[in-house]
Amino acid sequence: MSRLLYALVLMAAVASAGTSRSQTATPPNASAPPATAGTDATPPIFRGIGRAATAREIAGWDIDVRPDGQGLPSGKGSVKEGEAVFLQRCAGCHGEFGEGTGRWPVLAAGTGTLIGDRPVKTIGSYWPYASTLFDYVTRAQPFGDAQSMSSDERYAVVAYLLFLNDIINDTFVLSRETLPTIKMPNQGGFHDDDRETVERALWNPHPCMRDCKAEVKIIDRARALDVTPAGRSAQPRAE
Repeated sequence: MSRLLYALVLMAAVASAGTSRSQTATPPNASAPPATAGTDATPPIFRGIGRAATAREIAGWDIDVRPDGQGLPSGKGSVKEGEAVFLQRCAGCHGEFGEGTGRWPVLAAGTGTLIGDRPVKTIGSYWPYASTLFDYVTRAQPFGDAQSMSSDERYAVVAYLLFLNDIINDTFVLSRETLPTIKMPNQGGFHDDDRETVERALWNPHPCMRDCKAEVKIIDRARALDVTPAGRSAQPRAE
């Protein structure tokens, strides 16, 4: 963008903002409004750009769920109810029993495989908290129609998935009160990253940065090694 065009765009933006400044912004020479009693923060000053988010807009983003149950909505769902919802909304990708179809993720089984060469990371074998499952279902499922399920449907689907992984029995009813009580099989398998202390002695504080290789030569390409996924006609790039 040329400097002249950039200046014109900037002037237009400032002029547009100025038309509503008297209604939405604090005058330049006015002092900031006093802080609300009992709070440490000063109310925001809008400079003619944007507006305060409404409570409904904030609620639309504030959907995270924590392991202690904070953020869980009201509602409940049983394993039996979840089976019906899962078969209708989820089985097309994940299979009737969470076994996965095609290349869609496997959701059940895999117990004891994490120590092997080919770990199967499922809800039962890998995930640390039941709240993580509920949070993910809330945000991203069903694929292509995310956030379309009611709270009761989400509780029911999560209950069914936990049942498929032998974590709860078939009479369990999931709710805001019961979900935080569930202990996942691999909850103790997660640890803080301690490489900063445990491996520090192995780090080289003075890596060699001299006499480096002068030239890097490409000796082969993925498509020549036949590792490019079939069905994709990737065109070679000009060197």
